[in-house]
Amino acid sequence: MRVSVIGTGYLGATTAACLAELGFEVLGLDVDEAKIELLRSGSVPFYEPGLEELLTRGLDAGRLSFTTSFPEAAEFADVHLICVGTPQRDDSGAADLRYVNSAVELLAPHLTRPAVVVGRSTVPVGTAATLAARLRELAPADEEAELGWSPEFLREGFGVEDTLNPNRIVLGTDSRRVEKVVRELWQKQIDEGVPFLVTDLQTAELVKVSANAFLATKISFINAMAEVSEAAGADVIQLAEALSHDDRIGGKFLGPGLGFGGGCLPKDIRAFMARADELGVEPALSFLREVDAINQRRRARTIDIARELIGGDFSGTSVTVLGAAFKPNSDDIRDSPALDVAATVASLGARVTVYDPQAMDRAREAYPQLGYAPTMADAVRGADVVLLLTEWAEFREAHPDEIGEAVAHKRIVDGRNALDPTFWRASGWTYRALGRQ
Repeated sequence: MRVSVIGTGYLGATTAACLAELGFEVLGLDVDEAKIELLRSGSVPFYEPGLEELLTRGLDAGRLSFTTSFPEAAEFADVHLICVGTPQRDDSGAADLRYVNSAVELLAPHLTRPAVVVGRSTVPVGTAATLAARLRELAPADEEAELGWSPEFLREGFGVEDTLNPNRIVLGTDSRRVEKVVRELWQKQIDEGVPFLVTDLQTAELVKVSANAFLATKISFINAMAEVSEAAGADVIQLAEALSHDDRIGGKFLGPGLGFGGGCLPKDIRAFMARADELGVEPALSFLREVDAINQRRRARTIDIARELIGGDFSGTSVTVLGAAFKPNSDDIRDSPALDVAATVASLGARVTVYDPQAMDRAREAYPQLGYAPTMADAVRGADVVLLLTEWAEFREAHPDEIGEAVAHKRIVDGRNALDPTFWRASGWTYRALGRQ
């Protein structure tokens, strides 16, 4: 079975390389010629551990290739995976479906023989049924061109692992042929015991956004408890640990701190709310507005703590921000809490210097008003306060004495509760963190 992967961003490039690793012949398609040339050369246009090695193996084995031609993809493949982005619209919280719609519009006219199209992108519930009808309308193969929806569950920084060893595979379809094709794609994983769940289209579409809404809610819950803990003189880290021993709650995503960002959770919960409003059930998801608001307040509180440490005014101060990516093991700066805080502090009069192990180029392009340093040692030199805002291992493992020799004042705001406060305070640092006294 030959596979085309439409869209070679984070999801598409990872999916294409992993399927080639599993032994399929794969053709990645994108309208961005520069991106395609980069992938053809064996380079990945973003940072994802382990992906470049898989890409190179697939290219060298002849199982993986790339194109900008929809006719070529239609002729090549038996199954087509839609892996394009669905960003937030500029004028609302709703999802922008132009890339998903375009993928079907451009592919369908070239499907002259039986074909299966499977969406992996995150879309509002009801989108797949509309696209299935449009596919049949445009494809010369007519009803022999069938569509299913199989949402992805990739975590940035673990995308290769999550593709090759998923915790579940969900497929929305009422077609036995679509089910057979998707089973064949992931037969190795199914044989190893990975659950394969077949639902209707609408339920499959809801799985990803429901999962992200739940995770966002859990993160914002513990951050709300951090607000209460600060006011009450409690310690949110000890609170989270105590909660984690309750099997009904568990410890995952109970890490209090600066909150979530990236290209999925923020835009997905907003799109979910927008779709609920369209369906006439807006009150059912009204709690997500407070989830979003709590998340944004964490950024403001981090800035307030830093301002308190330097005496109430950022003007003329030197501030080091450790972290630019929205999470470690990624160079993704979309809706990055770290860069949002850095830009705000700079607007309040501070000289801000940013360092990140992987996201410097992207950060510099998006936030040229900030200063950047090539190493952590350079970044902290002369700092009046250090803000740790992305929990890279390099920052977690930094020694307070070594950092202390370079800064102007030993003050640190641990925005991710990633450090040992006792250890840092013993080295003479004034240590502050969200939710802790």
